[in-house]
Amino acid sequence: MSDLTTHELTVVGVRVELPSNQPIVLLKETLGDRYLPIWIGAVEATAIALAQQGVVPARPLTHDLLKDVLDGLGADLEAVIITDLRDGIYFADLQFRGGVSVSARPSDAIALAIRAGTTIYAEESVLAEAGVAIPDEGDGENEVEVVERFREFLDQVSPEDFETGS
Repeated sequence: MSDLTTHELTVVGVRVELPSNQPIVLLKETLGDRYLPIWIGAVEATAIALAQQGVVPARPLTHDLLKDVLDGLGADLEAVIITDLRDGIYFADLQFRGGVSVSARPSDAIALAIRAGTTIYAEESVLAEAGVAIPDEGDGENEVEVVERFREFLDQVSPEDFETGS
């Protein structure tokens, strides 16, 4: 992994922002209260949602194929790291055994990580810039309540809110 501080994330799910109908993958800090929304394409949103639901297509989709190729080559995907946010665009790396790192779009990296059972991380700088703190509102809160609070947040935010001025 990187020498910088990283935080483990879990995939909460894929949602569609209205009225733009733009898909968003929502990640949550495992040991914190920050959420990381990443606007993604419809194809990647479908790939992530299918993997989360455990749906196995009759023929492999692109991310399934990539996992099968990695398995066939014996390449272990050790981590996915969301490394940067520049001009409103997220960047990620696929980390393999032996220190090999490959740049990837976060949406593709997340879809592959779910299929491979690989941990997803984000650099602190990314979470500091684009993470949204949504503190738990009591014990026993379930995912439906978290998603409802996130939908309320989405009603007040747009992709431009995450663009940097640099």
